[in-house]
Amino acid sequence: MSEVNAILKYARVGEQKARLVANLVRGKNVNEAIKTLTFLNKKSAELIRKLIESAVANAEYKKTIDIDRLFVKTIFVDQGPVLKRFRPRAQGRAYGVRKRTSHINVVLDER
Repeated sequence: MSEVNAILKYARVGEQKARLVANLVRGKNVNEAIKTLTFLNKKSAELIRKLIESAVANAEYKKTIDIDRLFVKTIFVDQGPVLKRFRPRAQGRAYGVRKRTSHINVVLDER
């Protein structure tokens, strides 16, 4: 069996928040996963939906896989680099803000 994958790097969403959405679609049929993500009110849902659609396009380009039988074999979210910023606070102090990023990997396979 040949599998297809797609990778999204440096997504501006925390890895913990993205994992909540990734756990919803793991193991599901591609059409069912896209429907679930379309109506989910989370920032990472749109990112993961576009990533799954990109993996389906990769499968269509390969022409060795039946795209109607695809399912989400694995999906995992890794931590990316953290952007460190500062916010001004009272009495001349500064407060650190950590803007997190994540790397999302999707692997689709035929069932």
